[in-house]
Amino acid sequence: MEKSVETEDIMILAVETSCDETAAAVVRNGRQVLSNVIYSQIDLHTIYGGVVPEIASRKHIEKIDQVIEKALLDAGMTLPEITAVAVTYGPGLVGALLVGVSEAKAIAFAAGKPLVGVHHIEGHISASYIENPDLEPPFLCLVVSGGHTHLVVVKDYGEYEIIGMTRDDAAGEAFDKVARAIGLGYPGGPKIDRLSKEGNPDAIAFPRAKVGGEGSYDFSFSGLKSAVLNYLNSCEMKGIEINRADVAASFQKAVTDVLVDHSMEAAERLGMKKFAIAGGVASNSSLRAAFEEACRKRGITFYHPSPIYCTDNAAMIGSAGYYEYIRGVRHGWDLNAVPSLKLGERI
Repeated sequence: MEKSVETEDIMILAVETSCDETAAAVVRNGRQVLSNVIYSQIDLHTIYGGVVPEIASRKHIEKIDQVIEKALLDAGMTLPEITAVAVTYGPGLVGALLVGVSEAKAIAFAAGKPLVGVHHIEGHISASYIENPDLEPPFLCLVVSGGHTHLVVVKDYGEYEIIGMTRDDAAGEAFDKVARAIGLGYPGGPKIDRLSKEGNPDAIAFPRAKVGGEGSYDFSFSGLKSAVLNYLNSCEMKGIEINRADVAASFQKAVTDVLVDHSMEAAERLGMKKFAIAGGVASNSSLRAAFEEACRKRGITFYHPSPIYCTDNAAMIGSAGYYEYIRGVRHGWDLNAVPSLKLGERI
């Protein structure tokens, strides 16, 4: 898509508070990150084994002003120099989203700037634009995180078709549950990734689910999660010592195999020669290596954001916000949090 008739740089101040990261960034023309500030609440939620929505919301309120001030300071920008304010308004935790939306509306109103609401998954997809100036739609993108597993055809900037999604647990959710079961704690993804390096990925034959029949790219991870739990219970009942590294490695390989197989099958059928991964699980080293190899074999160009742009951050919201802005998207002061917002849905 061509930039609009405006010749001046478009500076987006972006805000992201969909879960447990309070984040703000300043992004120039959708691709150049001038600042990217993230306050993570992981330590606060670890003792509970997962994100506690009430605690997340309260901490967002406490930190959001400081995070935005630092993002502007790091970018060397002032509010009058900002073109527009972009904010995640769904999907996510409703209380957490409301903090970011309310803050963004207040700033945009006070500064007299346009307000642009951004879909969280669209942000994850747009993360690949930041470090890959050659990446342009159309391409195929797999979004894998704690709350989402979506296989998406990116037809154009802001135009998406979901061709596959999870029927139950998201991939990241399965990682967290299995990590808890083998005593690793929260967050599960990075801990399983580390431990799996010490294990044998072929030690245990966990299932690979295929749902929906021929031509379906949907995912299901609840059966795999149950298989891991059943294996652990069986070992405990029989007095068999559990090799946690082998469990972690075998589970991770089962998830990776399904994600890679579905994605590559879709890419080949659709004739896609560009493929990207996004979301928190996209920083998993085994998954990245498997996709690198699979894409290389098929002559597909593989795009993967740096880990900092895989987890929730505001730079990706700034990138998505830029493309929404030049498409003419503007939101009013009645913009609200939409916790179950669907990709491509306009509110």
